[in-house]
Order: sequence, then structure tokens, then C-alpha cells
Amino acid sequence: MSRLTPENVERARATIALYPKARSALIPLLHIAQEQNGWLPEDAMIHVAELLDLTPAEVYGTASFYDMLFTEPVGRHLVSVCTNIACLLDGGQELLEHAEQTLGTKAGATTADGEFTLEEVECIALCGEAPCLAVNWRYFGKVTPGDFDRLVTDLRAGRMAEEVPPHGTLNRVRRTVGLPAGVPAGGRVAPGGPGNAGQGGAA
Repeated sequence: MSRLTPENVERARATIALYPKARSALIPLLHIAQEQNGWLPEDAMIHVAELLDLTPAEVYGTASFYDMLFTEPVGRHLVSVCTNIACLLDGGQELLEHAEQTLGTKAGATTADGEFTLEEVECIALCGEAPCLAVNWRYFGKVTPGDFDRLVTDLRAGRMAEEVPPHGTLNRVRRTVGLPAGVPAGGRVAPGGPGNAGQGGAA
């Protein structure tokens, strides 16, 4: 699956309606596509371009710039081990090396079963809990080698599905309130007014 599903097209159009200019919704739409696919296939980026009336090159240029967006496949679980200074001083490098041994892959690669991608990252803002790591942007602190092994076992077995959803899922709580940009609280959106820009485009 690459192009957005009908449900996600609906989400995309609702997101576009929040902005005075459609292209401002580019990064949110890329997150929707990445949530659907786990990464950003070419067809998904082309579909986003169509929805926003942009060129595929403009969409790819943005997608390839940001660390949280992936234009190549990654595992179902993205394991990000911090080796910045606080973690480095408290065992971060050793934790990364242990993770490589446990997963049987080097940082920057994906396990043969496609379950885990391991990466070495800069600070993830959990310095007081060093050494720390993130799995699909869910954070774990004071991780020992034993903790890591148990985490991997639990993830493989699906025992952490509620706490750690598949890669690409930033937030499982859907927005239910909000105003289009440029509309005062209690205001109404006139036809063709703020929030209606960019609602055309291919489905």
C-alpha cells in the first residue's frame, strides 16, 4: 500500500483545511502517509503532491530533509539509541554495542525479519534517565543490557503493542476540535474563505 487510503485522504483534506495555504500542511500529510506505510514510498509522496498541488520534487525535498521522515523502508520498530554526552558518560555506547549484538545488525541497518531498525542518535531529551533510547518515538530510560533484551523480547511477542504502536504512528488520539487558520474563536468560515484552500486535488 502506497497511495493514501480513502480514510487517510479524508484526514489529509481535514488537515489541509486548517491552513490558510495548502502547502503549509505538507509535513502533517507526510506524517499521515508514513503512519499508513511505516515509511514514505514514492507513490505516497506523489499522492501528497497531488493533494497539495505541489511537484513530487518539492515533496521529496522536504521528506528527505527531516530525520523523522523516512524515504527508505525501516523496520516495524525503529530503535534509536542515544550516544550524546550524558548517555555516552553513562553507558550509551556500550548499550548501542549490546543492541547490535542482540539484534544481529549494525546501527543504520534493519534486521533480516524486518522487525527492527537500529540507529544511533543525538540527544533525545531524556538526559536525567541516561542511558536512554526510543522505540518508535516512545522513550525508555536507565536502560541496562538486560532491560534491552527484555524490551526486544516483549516487542517481538507483541506484548507492548498498546505502549509502542508500529513505526510512523505519532499519536493515536485523533483531533476532534480545532479551527481553520485565520478564523477567530466563535467565527464562521465563509465559502472559499480560510481553511478551504487546497481541498481539491486527486484522491
